[in-house]
Amino acid sequence: MIDMTDNIPAVPIRDEMIRLGQFLKLANLIESGAEAKEVIADGMVSVNGEVEDRRGRQLRDGDVVEIGGMAAKVEAPA
Repeated sequence: MIDMTDNIPAVPIRDEMIRLGQFLKLANLIESGAEAKEVIADGMVSVNGEVEDRRGRQLRDGDVVEIGGMAAKVEAPA
C-alpha cells in the first residue's frame, strides 16, 4: 500500500502533541494567531481530510493539516 502522505512536508514538534492553532503558525501555513482563528472558524482547515473548527484540537504524530492547497504533517519526537 502506498502512503499518500510521503510527499507532504513533515514539521517537527517538541512534545507528543500540539494544538492546531500553534501548528498552523509553526508550519508557516498562516502568519498569526488571529489569522489561525479566522481560517479555522471559516472552515478552511482540515485535519486528516476532515474540516476542523476547533483551534485547540490536539494534533499528534502523523496528523496531516491542510489549508488552501498547502499541507503539513505533524512529526513528534520518537
